[in-house]
Amino acid sequence: MELLTIDNLVAFVTLSALEIVLGIDNVVYISILCGRLPESQRELARRWGLGLAMGIRILLLFGVGWLSRLTTPLASFSLLGHTLEPSVRDLVLGVGGLVLMIKAVLEMHHQVEAPHEDTIPLANRRGFAAILSQILLMDIVFSIDSVITAVGMANNLTIMIAAIVLSVGVMMLCSGAVARVIERHPTLKTLALSFLVLIGAALVLESVHIPFPKGAIYFTMAFSLVVEMVNIRMRRKTVPRST
Repeated sequence: MELLTIDNLVAFVTLSALEIVLGIDNVVYISILCGRLPESQRELARRWGLGLAMGIRILLLFGVGWLSRLTTPLASFSLLGHTLEPSVRDLVLGVGGLVLMIKAVLEMHHQVEAPHEDTIPLANRRGFAAILSQILLMDIVFSIDSVITAVGMANNLTIMIAAIVLSVGVMMLCSGAVARVIERHPTLKTLALSFLVLIGAALVLESVHIPFPKGAIYFTMAFSLVVEMVNIRMRRKTVPRST
């Protein structure tokens, strides 16, 4: 099968762009978790986290046959008038979504209710390995949806792997800037955490086969981000005048 064709090129570009968009939540989650580490370890943790995400996605692609079995219903039962047929994928997405929501809410609580604890190095309590293990678990959750999307859009394994490698490379280049902006502006961090809560809720709904367009979440958060960036710019202009 010829690789360099127009169809394959279009599939590669489209899939790469989609994988970058789908990876935004992964980048935000990794950036926030790495913010709890000493500054000297944050860049390494971000690179490890995204590197693991790429490795998991590629391994899942090589196991496409096994991946397809993840969608096979394990049982069938009725609940509140709805027929549920949970699969392994549904369980992973449901549990992962709940964990993501809980982590985001706890981080919000820490930011709002206990800001004085920021002076205590979190690495002393959790450590680099503990943070990396949390990133790995969520990488698995995010990777399942990412790989299923890749399989649905392209039928060439090389194209899918190349698109994933490119998207993760772009995320690695952007993750440091994203982390610095989030850490510099607490309001943006709150927006990012709210974004993760919404993503977690979408994963839970998807696990019970209730459609919830992620595009609506991305649009809402993009709009909120633009508004907040305007507010930040306005505050910078008014602070000198007030002093």
